[in-house]
Amino acid sequence: MTVRQRSMAKRIILKDLNQELRLFQRRILIVGFLLLLGVLLIIARLCILQWFQHERYTTLSNENQLTIIPIPPNRGLIYDRNGVLLAENLPVFSLELIPDKVANLQKTLRELREFIQISDNDVAQFQKQIKQQRRFEKVALKSQLTSQEVAQFYVNQYRFPGVLINAELLRYYPLGEVMVSALGYVGRINTADLQTLDISNYSGTNYIGKLGIEKSYENILHGQVGNEQVETDASGRIIRIMNRSSPVPGNNLYLTIDSQLQMAAVAALGDHRGAVVAIEPATGQVLALVSQPAYDPNLFVTGISQKDFDALNKSLDQPLFNRAIRGQYPPGSIVKPFYALTALNQNLISTEWHVYDKGWFMLPNSTHRYRGYKKEGLGSVNVRQAIAQSSDIFFYELSRKIGIEGMSNILNAFGFGKDTGIELREELPGLVPTPAWKRANKGSAWYPGDTIITGIGQGFLLVTPLQMASAVAALSMRGNRYHPYLLLKQETSRLTEYNKLLKPETKVNASAIAWETVIGGMEDVISSPQGTGYRFGKPPYSVAAKTGTAQVFSIKQNENYKDLKIPERLRDHSTFIAFAPVEDPKIAIAVIVENSPDAAKVARKVIDTYLLSTTPLPLTV
Repeated sequence: MTVRQRSMAKRIILKDLNQELRLFQRRILIVGFLLLLGVLLIIARLCILQWFQHERYTTLSNENQLTIIPIPPNRGLIYDRNGVLLAENLPVFSLELIPDKVANLQKTLRELREFIQISDNDVAQFQKQIKQQRRFEKVALKSQLTSQEVAQFYVNQYRFPGVLINAELLRYYPLGEVMVSALGYVGRINTADLQTLDISNYSGTNYIGKLGIEKSYENILHGQVGNEQVETDASGRIIRIMNRSSPVPGNNLYLTIDSQLQMAAVAALGDHRGAVVAIEPATGQVLALVSQPAYDPNLFVTGISQKDFDALNKSLDQPLFNRAIRGQYPPGSIVKPFYALTALNQNLISTEWHVYDKGWFMLPNSTHRYRGYKKEGLGSVNVRQAIAQSSDIFFYELSRKIGIEGMSNILNAFGFGKDTGIELREELPGLVPTPAWKRANKGSAWYPGDTIITGIGQGFLLVTPLQMASAVAALSMRGNRYHPYLLLKQETSRLTEYNKLLKPETKVNASAIAWETVIGGMEDVISSPQGTGYRFGKPPYSVAAKTGTAQVFSIKQNENYKDLKIPERLRDHSTFIAFAPVEDPKIAIAVIVENSPDAAKVARKVIDTYLLSTTPLPLTV
């Protein structure tokens, strides 16, 4: 076969018409099936939309939307050491607006006032909240609606798209001003709070701890936010709940405070300005912490009016000032036992060393007389007698022996001049002066006269009532100083955790004879006929104490304080520290009463309540 013949053979194509027909028919069937299936799916989807999801898509067509609504957790409750409720949550109805859904805000506010009592303060607080939150978030206009106001709103709700009634829990303090010095209060979240908050965990929360325990333990009391996925209509009303994640409530707290003792301290102070702090010496637990006068913390929860705030803030009595932890006072003679302790322990003096108190003292090469409180003097006194009779002349001499550095050291060892570490963040440290401090802050040298007056608790020396109570508690425990604290335990639904210190914060070492002499002198303050604690009276229990006077202003050398007609607010403050019983201390107390000599009387009433009351015994951990 030639090449030409082979080439022609290759171009011959055999065609199978039957196979091609079958292939075409199969393709037609597949395409037809797919088209039919698509039509059936469309019909089925239309049926579902029309019959089974008609209501859902009808509401959506009316501008409904799915919204995630935060559910704020219930704030933890606060109790005293015996289970008395100090801070609770009361259910209330609040009027809330969603600014983004309110067409005319001013008109809405005006029309709401026709049947709901909305004060100018409510409006002012509302305007502040609007600026701090996003426009699609709910903002409270008024809390604690009456049942009549709620009913009237629901009748007229159709007129107010974007306005809602919401049930919430509002913080309430049953004992009011009695407990505010320790508890503090919660208030509305403001711009400053937002800078430090975990915004995601505070969605839906309007309140936060502002002062006291409420602020210090905010992270424990608040809990964890939950949320709901809900369907809302155009006015913001909830149609139905799609999904829910429950919030975790905050922990309940039990404080070391004995509310009955707290009330006794408030009653004992009466109309006086001052402070009382009582501590359990063996643990550091604070039994009472009172500042008087005080204020009702419930005023601040939903936002205090400007009028009420001005009345508190401008008052000469300073009710907003927490004297127990922020009041920095000259301690007066209550520091004398601490100086005596260090002098005895360092053998600078003996128990028999004495000074002749002739009513005045002069430094060498000086003509200035430093007077004692008793013009004719006390005669010859040893250290125990000097404590009992509060001889200024003795401690003028003693301060020269110790020196300012030694005096500062012993005061620092007992916790003066620094924070005690209590949970209340508002605490101030007081001041224990030194030559270096005076050079840095006053620009002048330290003089011998500065040492002399520091020796009787005057001059630059400043202490707080809390420091005084902590120091006398350490004295009662022979130098074991425990950290003062307020949180006894916290409680969840599953466990209880106690806050208990196992060892003292610091230990002040001294000889047995030093302890016995100093504490014996403090017992004589009450039991001796010459003791300065006569205002305390003669109790049926043993007590060691020290009185003090804090001068508000100085008088001239030739003037007699008692002869002067001094306005009430310029009169001396009285200070008093004590612990009882001496052989087994259960309570240590510090009292300051401004412009009055009644500190010892106040302390007596408080200690009597604690040791002699027939009510249930304090909780022991």
